[in-house]
Amino acid sequence: MGQRPSRQAKSENPQSCDCRRDRRNRPKLNKAFQSRGANVIVVDRTFRDGDLKNVQFIKADLELMSEAKLVAQEISQKSLDLVIFSTGIIAAPIRELTTEGLESDIAVSYLNRLVILRNLLPALEKAHTNVVEKPRVFIFGFPCNGETGTPDDLNSEGGYNAMKTHMTTVAGNEALVFDTARRFPGIGVYGLNPGLIKTAIRNNFLGDGLKSRIIEGVIGLMFQNSEKYAQNVVPMMTASELENHSPAFFDNYGKAFLSEGFPEAYVEKYISKSEKLLAIRCLFLTSSWLSSKLAHFVCDNTD
Repeated sequence: MGQRPSRQAKSENPQSCDCRRDRRNRPKLNKAFQSRGANVIVVDRTFRDGDLKNVQFIKADLELMSEAKLVAQEISQKSLDLVIFSTGIIAAPIRELTTEGLESDIAVSYLNRLVILRNLLPALEKAHTNVVEKPRVFIFGFPCNGETGTPDDLNSEGGYNAMKTHMTTVAGNEALVFDTARRFPGIGVYGLNPGLIKTAIRNNFLGDGLKSRIIEGVIGLMFQNSEKYAQNVVPMMTASELENHSPAFFDNYGKAFLSEGFPEAYVEKYISKSEKLLAIRCLFLTSSWLSSKLAHFVCDNTD
């Protein structure tokens, strides 16, 4: 990602930001964009793209909402065409909490995205672009699988089940696509479902041992790898045909498919419950949002 020229002097090279978290091998999006001449910013705990040119690194632990907000404030000063939220983690067998009192999966895989988007998009919506008519946000998850989550227990406090918790993040990201598209009409917002790809994302649940290696090996034999996936979706992510189709969802081959089970009232409930959880934990989205909510929510950092 780099500084954007004026709209009259459009470049053919996209400026992109990939917000992710390490301990997993990501789809090779950075390499695919870099090979097309893009300037890329990577937000992660560990820099793994040192062999690539035109890649800038911002070190951050995105399980912490405080760091997510700081990242948003920093990259809001940049000129971006694309903002990409890579897949997070899968919930652990036993409930894990961040130092901010949030269940780890909901923090890493969903809530940091909400915090970043609310702090970033007001500035991004006003920015010029290089290769697209308006900036685009891509949210990775597993949308359009019929998962509607448990918005009344986002922090998994009422009885913990790892898969139930993870499906709550899946549904949260699907709701986030709809909510963000409604709030920021000057931004194109898209949900991506990469399907099964051989990565280390499941290690948080399976452990980094023989079980994981066997399962990931089978996935690697049966499904496309991360390089092939990147080849399929990167052309779609910069295609001009997306301009008038926001929100939209795309499968692991870059083909559009439909979301079900997310009427407007349910999306509003999901996002409202997410905002309330952040408020209870004193993890506010923006200063203006804080002012509007202080009268309603009591700040309590105990678990």
